[in-house]
Amino acid sequence: MIRLRFCTGNSWISNAIRAAERDGWCTHVEAVMPDGTLLGAHIDGGVQARPAGYDKGTMTRELIVELSIPERLANGQIPLLDRLVEETFFNFLRAQIGKPYDTDAVLGLGIGRNWREPDSWFCSELQAAALEASGYLPNLSAADNHISPRDLLLVLSGRVSIPDAA
Repeated sequence: MIRLRFCTGNSWISNAIRAAERDGWCTHVEAVMPDGTLLGAHIDGGVQARPAGYDKGTMTRELIVELSIPERLANGQIPLLDRLVEETFFNFLRAQIGKPYDTDAVLGLGIGRNWREPDSWFCSELQAAALEASGYLPNLSAADNHISPRDLLLVLSGRVSIPDAA
């Protein structure tokens, strides 16, 4: 199962992202990996897998979104094609570990940097690229050449039911 963790805190970067988004609450998104680690891009350390709870006490709101893959077979097995979506998603993310944070894109969200450039990532562009690479989402169109955490949550709400954030 693909699960994404959307969250926010009261750090200066969270406050700046919230202000830039105007009406979005989530300021960070990362994948919950099969081993329970959280793989995402942070301004501090770039793309890494971090232990669950690494930011305990700093986040003020979070939401886990489960991205449903079509139904399991009667025997409980996931069809091969659906397993490939999951495996491709997680393998894409693992291949990005060690890449730097995309500071240029975050500082200039509206200046037109192509968020599909794979040399560095910010949190939501990384997750969107993994969802596209896996085939879970079609190639997305982003007029400003970026996708924010709020944008990604909105796109996903067209595919799955999004619960209220805690």
